[in-house]
Parts: sequence; structure tokens; C-alpha cells
Amino acid sequence: MDENPYRKLADRLNALPNGFPPAPDGAELRLLAKLFTPEEAALAAQLRMTRETAQQIAARIGGDPQTLRKQLKRMASGGLIAAGRAEGGLGYGLLPFVVGIFEAQGDTIDAELARLFEDYYRQAFGQSLQVRPAVHRVVPVGESVRQGLETRPFESVAAILAEAKAWGVNDCICRKQQALLGKPCGHPIDICMVVSQTPGAFDNSPEVHALTLDQAMATLRRAAEAGLVHSVTNNQKGVWYICNCCTCGCAVLRGIRDLGLGSVVAPSGFVCAVDADVCVACGLCVDRCQFGALSMDIIAQVDDQRCVGCGVCTLACPDKALSLMPRPVAEQVTPPETEEDWRRLRAEARGLDMEAVR
Repeated sequence: MDENPYRKLADRLNALPNGFPPAPDGAELRLLAKLFTPEEAALAAQLRMTRETAQQIAARIGGDPQTLRKQLKRMASGGLIAAGRAEGGLGYGLLPFVVGIFEAQGDTIDAELARLFEDYYRQAFGQSLQVRPAVHRVVPVGESVRQGLETRPFESVAAILAEAKAWGVNDCICRKQQALLGKPCGHPIDICMVVSQTPGAFDNSPEVHALTLDQAMATLRRAAEAGLVHSVTNNQKGVWYICNCCTCGCAVLRGIRDLGLGSVVAPSGFVCAVDADVCVACGLCVDRCQFGALSMDIIAQVDDQRCVGCGVCTLACPDKALSLMPRPVAEQVTPPETEEDWRRLRAEARGLDMEAVR
């Protein structure tokens, strides 16, 4: 029986719907060893997705509740496990590696962690990106949708912000990671957004810079003008983050460029359309598209299979010849209603027993 605590934790993380597939040379174990002590890995491997108090965990796995509480609190502050309200008090639970543990290392990532993650990414991460439903879903830039067309709330990034009660922003760990590898992409760093239904949720956070709604809207606009793609959790209700992504930095979208995967995100319900009477074939939209969906032949041409419906290209067109139109009904995929529904569908797709980790 393998007693390696990092192997046990890696297996536990891979049993989550998000996945943490093993690499041929054990790169995932070296990555975990950089983040967790052996004792922390052994404890994390025994946690459940459902948060439990220190007393409940101690009753289940053994140990002194006070000692466990200190260790769990330290691990939670380092972004290694989840912490939050639970029945009976403050609870702790297992975090997925992505989205979860890795993103929480934004303030501590160094060149070694950047390299270890890249080693793992190149060998194994793509397996997770190919599972459906996808981890991320594209939401179009609001003004890119043709005027007069109705969008459902989960299809509008402005609506997601308007429905929230608290807003925040932190640095993009993906761009930090690439910069530490000597490959900075030039896109803004302070651009990854979080939202909450709890007023003031980020006011005292050491990691997240709290924003007002107006500041959050301005951050979205800054991201769109920089050519970044709005990506959110792939569910309709309970969206809690908005990644502003690029194929040169984002670990998910880099799957297209670096791993050769055709589809790594769930597209929006829209697709780019060109007004032939207005397009002057300037080519600016071709340069802006990160998915190779646009080409030039007298006027701009759209490859519907490559277009994810982000709308970023529309902002590059000075003549407003581009806009987003609804995809054919047969091509539209409604995202899972809740994050729990997403987990269930991912677990089914991967043949997992959710009750084993719940």
C-alpha cells in the first residue's frame, strides 16, 4: 500500500469533479510537495468537499480538536484548503487544485512553483480540460451583442455584477506564473474578479482588493479594451468569479495554443456576424481574435466552429461592422443551473463516485 502522503492527496484531488490527473513522471507529486508539508498533505487527503468543523474532523479521523484547528486554520490561510461557514461553526474542506489551490497562491508564487506547475501542465493538465462540462464558460462583452437582442442574466457579465452584493479584484496568477518563466504577455495583471452575495465580503481580505460596483464595471471595461475574454464558472446561478483571460497567459485558454486542444471553454450562446455593407477589411478584428476564428477575404470571415462568442473582436472594429448574434438553437448549450449540478455532470462524465469525497 502506498503510504506517500502526496500520492494520497493527489488521488483524492483527482477524485473531485475538477480532476487532478497524474503525470507520467510524477510531476503532480512534486507540485504538491512544494505547497504542502507531508503532515498537511496527509490531513488534506482526509478532508471532504462538505466543510466540517475541527471537532467533527477529529471525531472522524482522530486527533486533538485544538491541535487540528490550528493546523486547519494555517492551511486555510495559505489557500491549501477551503474554510467557511458550516453546521456547528467554522468549517474546513477539500479544495480542487484548479480552480482552487493554485489560484490561491497568487501572493506566494515563486519561480520554482511556476516551473513545477508548468511541468505538470504540459504533461497532464489537458486531460482535465477535455472533460465536459468545461471548467469555464465564456460570457460576451455586453456591447458586442447586437442591439435589441435579449440576453439571459447568466449570459450578461454586467448582470452578474449587478446581482452581486460585493465585488473584488486580485492579480492573475496565470500571468504571474508565465512572467516568472520569462514569458510575460503584456496584458493587465490586476484583473481577476470575484463577487459575493454577502455585502462587504472582501472589505478585510488580505488577498482581494474590494471594489464598488462602479469600479467593478470599470475593471470589466478595462479588461475588454485590453482584448481579454470574460470567463466565469460554468453554471447559471452562484457565479463567484470572473476571469479575464488570454490564450497567452490563462491556464485554461492556453490549452488551445500550447496543448493543441480545440475547445477548452464552453462558448457563449452567441457567434460573431459581419455586416458586409460596413466591413472595410481593415483586419483589426483578425489581430484581436485569440481563437483564430476570423480571417480576411474581401471582408472579414467568421469560422463559427472556432468562435466562442466572446465579442472581444467587436471592440476592435472602428466601423462597427461586427456584432454577436444568437447561435442556431441546435448549437446552443444551456449551462448547468448550479455549481452542484456542474459537479454532478462532471462526476458522471469521469465515472466518479461523488459520495466518496462529499
